[in-house]
Amino acid sequence: MKRPKFNRVEIDLDHLKQIIERAALSDSDRKDLDAAIETLAYLTVELDNKRTTLKRLRGMLFGARTEKASTVLSGADDAKLEPEANAAGEGPAPAGATKPKRKGHGRNGAASYRGADKIDVPHATLKPQDPCPACAAGKLYEINPPSVLVRITGRAPLGARAFACQKLRCNACGEVFLADTPAEAGANKYDETASAMVGLLKYGTGFPFYRLARLQAGLGIPLPVGTQWQIVEQAADLLDPAHHELLRQAAQGEVLHNDDTPVKILAMMGAAAPQRDDSDPQRTGMFTTGIVARLGALRIALFFTGTHHAGENLAELLEQRARELPKPIQMCDALSRNYAGEIDTILANCLSHSRRKFVDVITSFPDECKVVIEALREVYHNEKIAAVDEMTPAQRLAWHRKMSKPVMRKLHKWATACIKKKQVEENSGLGEAIGYMLKHWRKLTLFLRVAGAPLDNNICERILKIAILHRKNALFFKTLNGARVSDIFMSLIHTAELCNADPFDYLVTLLRCHAEVRASPARWMPWNYREALARLAA
Repeated sequence: MKRPKFNRVEIDLDHLKQIIERAALSDSDRKDLDAAIETLAYLTVELDNKRTTLKRLRGMLFGARTEKASTVLSGADDAKLEPEANAAGEGPAPAGATKPKRKGHGRNGAASYRGADKIDVPHATLKPQDPCPACAAGKLYEINPPSVLVRITGRAPLGARAFACQKLRCNACGEVFLADTPAEAGANKYDETASAMVGLLKYGTGFPFYRLARLQAGLGIPLPVGTQWQIVEQAADLLDPAHHELLRQAAQGEVLHNDDTPVKILAMMGAAAPQRDDSDPQRTGMFTTGIVARLGALRIALFFTGTHHAGENLAELLEQRARELPKPIQMCDALSRNYAGEIDTILANCLSHSRRKFVDVITSFPDECKVVIEALREVYHNEKIAAVDEMTPAQRLAWHRKMSKPVMRKLHKWATACIKKKQVEENSGLGEAIGYMLKHWRKLTLFLRVAGAPLDNNICERILKIAILHRKNALFFKTLNGARVSDIFMSLIHTAELCNADPFDYLVTLLRCHAEVRASPARWMPWNYREALARLAA
């Protein structure tokens, strides 16, 4: 079929908006059409200014794909061989090719069901030390572990028990006698497990209040949105001492990762926004900052939501740092708002961010980008070996100096030659990627000079995913207090996950032992609260 001829027509954006105003449209239709036109205008400007590629444009519209070296490099090779077929990602698979099975997609073993109720089932007729019924010569002994059968049942996230206390009335005097409330009923309608579950669903998995309210109503155990908010707000006040202790201990970390993502707080927007006392009263940005602190083998995840960006939040955190400690290593990308201002840190930049700039333009410059990606693949392979062998920071530094330093020196020499010999146009996508790498080379290669310096900021970007998930589902915070409650829950939940602790059990324990937590919060961190609980029970 012959493709119809396309006639390009130049239309001003303001003219399009005037046409929409003259049209008889509903408010919702006009809003949708305005958004579509704004998107079209933005994409047109990006393409006209050559600030993006078709591949990056697809990522903006449909989401980014994997950046694994094997996928990226094979995609570049395919693009050279079959540019038309692979431009849309629809190239035919080679004859006889089979798709490899992905790792980690087998069945879960019985040991994975840690939260299941354990029920011991003895043998109906036999017990240890009985004579063997098969041979009559030997005795039976118990084999551990036993054979485990797992059966899954469905139930509401929040259950309920209704205690029907009997009432008796005298037919002569009318006196009413009420049965005593059983001890297991407790004093509060919503106990600590309810508070922990609502907080975990909302701030640990991004499950909005209104969805939980609808689910609970359908299961016959209503839990209105307003009630959920009251539950988590009251719980956050009890969790606050543990959260403050997390902040204090994180400030003592050897390595601090930080980054942020945009957020909306309605009380800080529009006419309702209060007068800012900041040095820049015109600032309108709002962020959720993620900070991951490393203290030896421990990892602490912190969240800060408000008008301060990542660098300012890190600077405030480091005010709690002990003065006798050496300067911490700060890992972030090269965005200026990630820097900690007046606080002195050893700054490292994210190698993954630099690599991504080459991934974005690999279809246009496959040979040049392949040089960078393969070099960094070797560096990350060395990092994996250091992790598997559980090297100390000093051993890891010596290992990278031996194995990765020659690779990075060769890469730097190649990148410098590309610019000096004008083999690459500096304003092209490849030129900008090389320029970024050379400009931040010292910070990108800190792992070759300082023990314990990380390669990238991936761990911080991973914890920010839950903040992004929360934003996608709940869209905004109504007030700063709502953001504060979110920060407390998310910090405790994700620190527990990084320490391989059960977040639900940890939250329940903090709420039940809130008086002890307030008295000595350092004993109730995700990595040691079990010991504190055992001491309390003893």
